[in-house]
Amino acid sequence: MGEKQFKRYTVTTALPYVNGPLHIGHLAGVYVPADIYVRYLRSKGVDVLFIGGSDEHGVPITIKAQQEGVSPKDITDKYHNIIKSSFKEFGISFDVYSRTSLPIHHETASEFFKILHNKGELIEKETEQYYDDELKQFLADRYITGTCPHCNYDEAYGDQCEKCGTSLSPTELIKPKSTLSGNKPVLKKTKHWFLSLDKYSKWLEQWILEDHKEWKINVSGQCKSWIFQGLKPRAVTRDLNWGVKVPLPDTEGKVLYVWFDAPIGYISAAKEWARENNTDWEKYWKSDDTRLIHFIGKDNIVFHCIIFPAMLKAEGSYILPDNVPANEFLNLEGNKISTSQNWAVWLHEFLEEFKDMQDVLRYVLCSVTPETKDSDFTWKDFQAKNNNELLAILGNFINRTVVLLNTYYEGIIPDVEKLSQNAENTFTEINNLKAKIEDSLEKFRFREALSYYMDIARLGNKYLTENEPWKKQATDPEFVKEILFVSVQIVAKLAIYGEPFLIFTSEKIFNMLNIKKIKWNENQTDIIIYAHHKINKPTYLFTRIEDEIIQQQIEKLERNRMQNIEKNKTSYSPSKEAISYDSFSTMDIRVATILEARKVPKTKKLLEIVVDTGIDKRTIVAGIAEFHEPESITGKQVLVLVNLAPRDIKGIKSEGMILLAEDATGKLTFVVPETKTDNGSVVK
Repeated sequence: MGEKQFKRYTVTTALPYVNGPLHIGHLAGVYVPADIYVRYLRSKGVDVLFIGGSDEHGVPITIKAQQEGVSPKDITDKYHNIIKSSFKEFGISFDVYSRTSLPIHHETASEFFKILHNKGELIEKETEQYYDDELKQFLADRYITGTCPHCNYDEAYGDQCEKCGTSLSPTELIKPKSTLSGNKPVLKKTKHWFLSLDKYSKWLEQWILEDHKEWKINVSGQCKSWIFQGLKPRAVTRDLNWGVKVPLPDTEGKVLYVWFDAPIGYISAAKEWARENNTDWEKYWKSDDTRLIHFIGKDNIVFHCIIFPAMLKAEGSYILPDNVPANEFLNLEGNKISTSQNWAVWLHEFLEEFKDMQDVLRYVLCSVTPETKDSDFTWKDFQAKNNNELLAILGNFINRTVVLLNTYYEGIIPDVEKLSQNAENTFTEINNLKAKIEDSLEKFRFREALSYYMDIARLGNKYLTENEPWKKQATDPEFVKEILFVSVQIVAKLAIYGEPFLIFTSEKIFNMLNIKKIKWNENQTDIIIYAHHKINKPTYLFTRIEDEIIQQQIEKLERNRMQNIEKNKTSYSPSKEAISYDSFSTMDIRVATILEARKVPKTKKLLEIVVDTGIDKRTIVAGIAEFHEPESITGKQVLVLVNLAPRDIKGIKSEGMILLAEDATGKLTFVVPETKTDNGSVVK
């Protein structure tokens, strides 16, 4: 946290987009780490405001509403309630969970826009945008499809080609059409307002890359790429009827762009909370002694590290984020989570199918948090961590301690005159682990913190096992008293230090110990429970998960996958027209080895790949980042069409095409030689 001391914290979480429910990827990347951090701060007595809420504007919601034949508000009401309820049941401890459809948000976002407009921070520009003449409305990018100029995919959207991943503008599409009417749209002049991000480029470079060198490398790396490629003015308004109305005269049919209004939702949520609690919101957003932290996924880095800070800087009265500990993505059973293909574990379904097992999921997700790179959730790992760690280590130690105390002393803590050196050494080890947990949490290393926490439980198990009080009760009762006296202190410490991670389990432990909840900063001594205190009977903290339960979940995923394949079978294009052998023979396809691969900045799906074709080394741009990480394909042999005419993709000269197969779900896999083959070998 550096040298600066803060009086209070404002902690925000990315506002989930309410066109569907939550899945475990959202939890692992954003909400579980944020909740652990906030619970830790609160337990230390820190004044913290924890903000969440629903992002309810934007084109995807209007599209979903159109598909379902309902209003956008029907969609947002439905999923806002599902998500809010799931968060509450899962134990995410928001101080306020707001929504961007509320009047207080519309007022706040409108006022923010007007301040920037009045200060001359917004550029008014007239541009040409596609217009549907039949429906008499301008078309958002996602309401326009056409042929991608880069890969010839004929269902590319106006903002991005889903096939090759290239970012597009609608005017780049070949044969554009309106998805609303099917007609060819026409270009029509329209007026919009832009935020001059380029004006803040030098400031952002200094603020992020020099003043915040402690930020995670994945965050600063992405910011560096954006800044050094050159920031450009970005539209803050668009032509749409769903959203915050532009608060200027003669702007009917124009709203604030969702990327602009959504982060302002953090501020309006704070106002809502302050109004309900009769307190001041401004100290959480405008005081220099407040620390602002944004928890987000990597797809939101540019908005929270570049665009929103530029907005706040332009407005002039708000504090800036002190850290943005963005995480990478969580995969599921080795594949990327896909909401469209129903390849996901949905939170509301988990809560129904695994009753009272919220802490197990919190534990597993924390243990695989994608802090520095994408990670993987598997049902087998979920089972193993429950059975072999939570049950066999944490639950076992606590149960043994409480059972022995009830068996030997009827639950009354024995009196020990003086602790041995062995006991003192044990407490020293625990205090060292406590310090490591604190250091890890304050550096946003949640996996590491959880591991140190479990080391305390491991230490407790080792302490009991090595001293074997069950063997010495008859021959050395004073020795047994000390062992169980020390063990129950360890149990209490596990309740205290475990609360940020395992909230429901911690509460059960406190109940077993028959003591009130103790906060982190209250635990200043080794002794927490004193002699003559009576504890309660033992209760089970965790239950074994059997193979058949896990198999059911694996089969459920597989059913979802097969149903999606069946649904998409019609998406396979028919065979193309026959060609002559001479035409085929003009294609020069060779075996090549991938030497390097990296993601293309400002795209979601493109990789820049260097291959050795046996005849040369060349660069190829491929739209496979959704399915393959750069480090996982380096060294792989592939087939390359080497005599394809070069073309420019995102400023990169791409020379050739890597052969891939696409299944009915859209997944891309490499076509490869059966065995290792010399580079340059010709495919015939």
